[in-house]
Order: sequence, then C-alpha cells, then structure tokens
Amino acid sequence: MKLKNVLIVVNDIQRSIEFYKDLFGLDVILDQDGNVILTEGLVLQDASVWKQFIQKEIIPKNHATELYFEETDIEGFVEKLENYKEPIQYVNPLMEHTWGQKVIRFYDPDGNLIEVGTPM
Repeated sequence: MKLKNVLIVVNDIQRSIEFYKDLFGLDVILDQDGNVILTEGLVLQDASVWKQFIQKEIIPKNHATELYFEETDIEGFVEKLENYKEPIQYVNPLMEHTWGQKVIRFYDPDGNLIEVGTPM
C-alpha cells in the first residue's frame, strides 16, 4: 500500500490554488469539479463537495492535522509570508527548537494548519 495524496477542505478553490502556488510553488496537476490535485500530492476539495460526502460541519482550525514543509531559506520564506497579498494568521512566529531546527506555524486561508521548518 502507498499513501497517494493528502486532502484538505477549502472554501474558495481559486484562492487556495493561488495561496499554495505563490507561497509553496505548487502547481495544478488536475482540476475537476471541486477537486484539485496539486504537485507534491496535496489535494484541495471544495467545502460544499466535502459536506455532501460526510454530512457534517467542517471545523476549521481544529488543530488535529498539520501540513509540514521544509525550507532551507526559512528567513526568506518568512519575508514572503510577511509580504503576501493577504494577511497571514500565525500560530507561532519563527522560532528555534532546542535541537536547532527553525520553524514557523500559520494557517492557510481556510484554517488548515501549516508548519514550515528547516531540514533536519
């Protein structure tokens, strides 16, 4: 068995496509009826489609999952976040763990938690 993709629920597919392209360099591989597959295996699904499947409310900022990215130029990435066209809501500013890894956590426009850290 092989893990193929990770799916996150979003309210505005186009806004999310721009967010993940502008900040992470992800590109669209497939776009079909409320489901968009991006490079690196990230899938965006429109909230209305997701609600049809699960018949439950979506809980943003639930802190149950996190998308994790690695970036060697973490300070450059933080500058990119600070200059992004929409305000970024941070969970924690750039910090350094005792083991030497630098990380920053923030939410995407739909409340999905993201961590970006330097490679270990």
